[in-house]
Amino acid sequence: MSTIPWQDKPENSTDVMWRYSENPIIDRYAIPSSNSIFNSAVVPFEDGFAGVFRCDNKAVQMNIFAGFSKNGIDWDINHEPIVMQAGNTDMIESAYKYDPRVVWIEDRYWITWCNGYNGPTIGIGYTFDFKEFFQCENAFLPFNRNGVLFPQKINGKYAMLSRPSDNGHTPFGDIWISYSPDMKFWGEHRLVMKPSPFEQSAWQCTKVGAGPIPILTEEGWLMLYHGVINTCNGFRYAMGAAILDTDAPDQVKYRTQPYLLGPAEIYEQVGDVGNVVFPCAALHNIEQDKLAVYYGAADTVVAIAFGKLSEVIQFTKDNSL
Repeated sequence: MSTIPWQDKPENSTDVMWRYSENPIIDRYAIPSSNSIFNSAVVPFEDGFAGVFRCDNKAVQMNIFAGFSKNGIDWDINHEPIVMQAGNTDMIESAYKYDPRVVWIEDRYWITWCNGYNGPTIGIGYTFDFKEFFQCENAFLPFNRNGVLFPQKINGKYAMLSRPSDNGHTPFGDIWISYSPDMKFWGEHRLVMKPSPFEQSAWQCTKVGAGPIPILTEEGWLMLYHGVINTCNGFRYAMGAAILDTDAPDQVKYRTQPYLLGPAEIYEQVGDVGNVVFPCAALHNIEQDKLAVYYGAADTVVAIAFGKLSEVIQFTKDNSL
């Protein structure tokens, strides 16, 4: 596996997760056409890393672009968006694409994103080399967002988290799980997690959505997620963690009452949409006990935060709702 990005915790920090001192790692103008680059996905690839990046152009058209890096910090993002070929369907219509996730399952890299087909739904595609991309059937009817695949089959079926929504800036949202035998037909929808009561954990009382690809640990599936509170200044997004049962991931074993990372730095508070920490990808090394989380900041740039995997798990158990 490629050596994941890492920076030791600052000496004066007591936080479970800490920010990279050189954040943001990807600027809003990293390619000539972009207005903003954020909410993007990263995976190990060959001797480095590959990614699928949300790049909104200066007309604020939303699309996804491939990118490559040797160290996971310094990125070379293609200047033209990904062009999809037909995968398991000839229907590859898409008015927009945003907020991708990427995961290796069995023999290829699978990509999910919010796909514009008469409203937002979950688009699915795959690639073997991040040069050719194949689009499959949308997973669900509109409206849905935050489609996140598990990295392996569960009880013989592909599994995906999602957040049913509406056609706008959804003022609600629960995390659900669905299953598929073939990455084309999805069913067996089960509720996983709802927003918390305001009195118990206000930062996640309006809506919740899955973030990076879940990580299988001895305790269960570690699911990083975003939670939202509706404040007098609009939505505020922060990051938390939950541990789901290994064999029945609709069962939540633990869930953080305090957030792991909330908007506090200027690049998280100020941008096209202020006060947003939105995790979309996580690299981990269990042997080295390292976790690196990529997140969109203020819907404008990409940043990265680090943590010890064991400490994040223990914190989630010790501070559970």
